[in-house]
Amino acid sequence: MQLSQSLKSVWQPRHILFIIIGNLLVAFASVFFILPGNILSGGVTTVSILLNHFIPISRVALIFILNVSLFIIGAIFLGKSFAISSILSTILYPLFVSLLSMLDTAPFGKIDPILSALYAGLITGSGLGLVFRVNASTGGMDIPALLLHKYAGIPTSRAVMFVDALTILSGLWVYGVSSILTGLVAVMASSFAINYISTYGGEEAQNVMIISEKWPEIEDTLLHQFDRGVTLLDGRGAWSNESRPVLMCVVRKREYGRILREVAKIDPKAFIIANSVHEVRGQGFTIYDEPYVVPHTDSSRNSPAKTAAAASQAAEPEETANKN
Repeated sequence: MQLSQSLKSVWQPRHILFIIIGNLLVAFASVFFILPGNILSGGVTTVSILLNHFIPISRVALIFILNVSLFIIGAIFLGKSFAISSILSTILYPLFVSLLSMLDTAPFGKIDPILSALYAGLITGSGLGLVFRVNASTGGMDIPALLLHKYAGIPTSRAVMFVDALTILSGLWVYGVSSILTGLVAVMASSFAINYISTYGGEEAQNVMIISEKWPEIEDTLLHQFDRGVTLLDGRGAWSNESRPVLMCVVRKREYGRILREVAKIDPKAFIIANSVHEVRGQGFTIYDEPYVVPHTDSSRNSPAKTAAAASQAAEPEETANKN
């Protein structure tokens, strides 16, 4: 079942296109910025730069050898699903690096190292973001991190950080501190681009939670005046031991100020908590239909149609008004 899902996920025309463009961008950054500038930013390219200092094999050939070797190790120890999700990148990335290396890259070696690192990170991150967006893998140095996660029980994020840090620090004795510092610039730029591209298209919003004695009036305002869904959560005050519904409503950021003003008109003492929601999908945000008409019946209070369709990937408490 999992294998068939992996096949469906990767072998779709749109997904294949994203993987092709993503690997082309990563290869472009490697050939025109990372390799000429000896930028130690982690990954197979950095390992090839380091090995090339000791082994008389071209960096392009080393990239191909490392990618294929790591893919075989990953297929053996991580299973068929991983192999399917990373096989395209394993083939495409070395291929694109080989083709682009035929072009004249000498002028790029004269670019300021900080600029090279910045552009390398942004372009690499954009390419990786496209690949991650379709739930595919780039293989490469992700494989040692995944093996550490599987066999040593280290969380994936920490394993990735450990492998990247070890790779970058290995260049200290070969290229000195400057290459490491410029490499960190590339890593930060890449992280920004990955996050931006992989989540692009989502609707940013505010998740507003309201506690008030006048909650029915506030609920009515949110439903009819703002045409927003509302979820009623059971709440009980620890100090007062009183039960009271908590209104949860996801709204666009531009609506947030208006909602604060309207709630203040109804109940100036209302307790409001607002969280920044990184992405929202569903009715009213990414799906548009006929305006929802709230049934004027008691049974409508618990209707699923009134539940806010919101999926929050990252939320941080942002604002608190009044006190319960």
